[in-house]
Amino acid sequence: MYENESHYDSIVTIKFYSQPETVKSPKKIQTDRKKRNFLPLMTLIMLSAVYGCNNTNSSEVVKIEQTPAQKLPKTKVVTTFLPVYLFTKAVAGDVADVEILVKPGTEIHEYQGTPANVKAIATAKILVKNGLGLEEFLTDTIKNAENSQLIEIDASQGIQAINKSSPIDTTATGEHDHNHSSGNPHVWLDPVLAKQQVINIRNGLIAADTQNKVNYQANAAAYIQELDNLNQEFQQTIKKTPNCTFITFHDAFPYLAKRYQLKQVAVVEIPEKQLSPTDVQKVINTVKKYKVKALFSEPGLDNKLLTSISQDLGLTVRTLDSLETGDANPQYYFKAMKTNLETLATGCK
Repeated sequence: MYENESHYDSIVTIKFYSQPETVKSPKKIQTDRKKRNFLPLMTLIMLSAVYGCNNTNSSEVVKIEQTPAQKLPKTKVVTTFLPVYLFTKAVAGDVADVEILVKPGTEIHEYQGTPANVKAIATAKILVKNGLGLEEFLTDTIKNAENSQLIEIDASQGIQAINKSSPIDTTATGEHDHNHSSGNPHVWLDPVLAKQQVINIRNGLIAADTQNKVNYQANAAAYIQELDNLNQEFQQTIKKTPNCTFITFHDAFPYLAKRYQLKQVAVVEIPEKQLSPTDVQKVINTVKKYKVKALFSEPGLDNKLLTSISQDLGLTVRTLDSLETGDANPQYYFKAMKTNLETLATGCK
């Protein structure tokens, strides 16, 4: 009995698996095959869709996480005063953050460092200065900043300074008679020397921030071309008034005068007090001695005594810009210098 049941079960099992082959019609078989093929296909499509969604989301997340990391912080550069800022900003462009320590219009010669200056230097990577002893406040300010990693760029490196032996006749001394042991620091007012300063700044920035070398080179090249053009404009214009002698009340233009064969006679340094009768007479004597054609003052300096002297001598007081005050746009240098050129050309006629 046991064996028969076992045999029966075996037969049933055989019939169960063999039945589709014997009873299903060809059309039915084809339909079943399509169903069997359809199910795996649907499964693959669903898996692909799920994977695709997950992959897209994963890509977006990675992108969001990596974007901030790709934007490296800009190099922080601090500059001393306006001319140095203009040149540095022109070279740095947008690849570095450039700040200025001495607000435009502030007297740089007698400036005293502030806590804000100390903080700025303490957090900076690079400091750019004019040099030639102009920024005397830097010594203590840098010391107090305690930034051992600070890189200093001297914009006047390699420039031969004009010292006290220069052909400047000082006939009177005012409150702001600035004596610089390293020579006259106003080199930026000579377009050719300004070019050298830009080159020094470019080289210093590249050495300190190599990854932005291409930007620094391109920006400097463009600015240097403008300086070359400015120099040519000065040469073409000033040669029409050779050997022009002028008096100024700020000893800021000996480099400019030397470059273009002019003669600066410094009479008094930005007089804020009333000049004595002796000083007035010295001015008159100097004008006669050097056959002075022009009297040049500074922007914002309104001195009635100068006006009186100019009227007595039949000379007009005109303004020459030393660029220690003005716009922070690097192009301001060219605007101010071209105005100076027009002033010189008019005053020297």
